[in-house]
Amino acid sequence: MAFVFGAAQTFSDPQHISMCARVFAKQGRPVVFVPLGKALHAGHRALIRAAKTIPGAVVFVSITSDDTQDHELLREEKVDVVFRFSTDTLWENGLRTMIRVTHDCLEPRVELETGLTSIVTLLNIIRPSDIFLGEKDYELLLLVQRMISDFHLGVKVHSIPIVRTHEGVAMSLRNAAVAESERAKVLALSAALTAGAHVAEQGKEAIIRACEDVLAAAGVTPEYVQLRSVSFGDAPDTGDGRLLVAAVVAGVRLLDNVGVPIGIGFRNLDQ
Repeated sequence: MAFVFGAAQTFSDPQHISMCARVFAKQGRPVVFVPLGKALHAGHRALIRAAKTIPGAVVFVSITSDDTQDHELLREEKVDVVFRFSTDTLWENGLRTMIRVTHDCLEPRVELETGLTSIVTLLNIIRPSDIFLGEKDYELLLLVQRMISDFHLGVKVHSIPIVRTHEGVAMSLRNAAVAESERAKVLALSAALTAGAHVAEQGKEAIIRACEDVLAAAGVTPEYVQLRSVSFGDAPDTGDGRLLVAAVVAGVRLLDNVGVPIGIGFRNLDQ
């Protein structure tokens, strides 16, 4: 059967997807990889569309879903190749080897290590030239960048800003899972980040305080509110930082984050 670009041709065998990727790489085409999951939404569309902007790109995505709506979205976005996988597909003998994370984690260490191990496995199967990741899971994004650099994998990492609803809520499966009756608390996370960003020129303490005050007013007890450098070290007194928050709302653990110009503020960026 002839290959049709943009038809979301689907593979479930790692060897077959690897062979397909090698064919395009030998032709000099950029093999561009977008790891997704299930219950695809506007945030995933943004990643795919960004990947397709690379000239000559052959776009590969990975999913864990058999849902017909997910496959229809991939066809609408004219994805070239889809790798539908499960943990049994990736590791037929079970997950016997894990990547160890050594930095001071905000997110659960086991989840980060499993995520990293999954991504490096997919990278070894597909061998892409580029990978596109969203900033929603910022800590994992940063760890993937480090892993690719430390292991000399030769893959260029592209990060895509968080896609938000008109209310400012990050598009995510977790946010969508919260009951409508608790919607105000979901909105509080993005509102808290916005409040912190708006006082960025006043410094680190003011940023954290503004964020925590909004969460408290909404009745949300955060698991953490953290201000870090963009490389996840200590936040600078002046310069780019990342404000991150996690909280459990109606039994669902929610995450969000935003970039902040610490000690500078958005009003002073052009000065």
